[in-house]
Amino acid sequence: AIADPTRRAILDRLREGSAPVNDLALGFRMTRPAVSKHLRVLREAELVRERKRGRQRIYELEPTPLRDV
Repeated sequence: AIADPTRRAILDRLREGSAPVNDLALGFRMTRPAVSKHLRVLREAELVRERKRGRQRIYELEPTPLRDV
């Protein structure tokens, strides 16, 4: 999951704090759905958590598995 440079960049952004997918998608040269697919891979690898706040999905870093890496 962390071999992809886009996913590593997403993890770097989440080190600064939690963020909605729209904010995470800013600055990438891809669509928001493409960023969502990367987030899904990171979520399935248990590297990020997703929580809902209203209609938004907020993502936060899950640091415990990264310590093993």
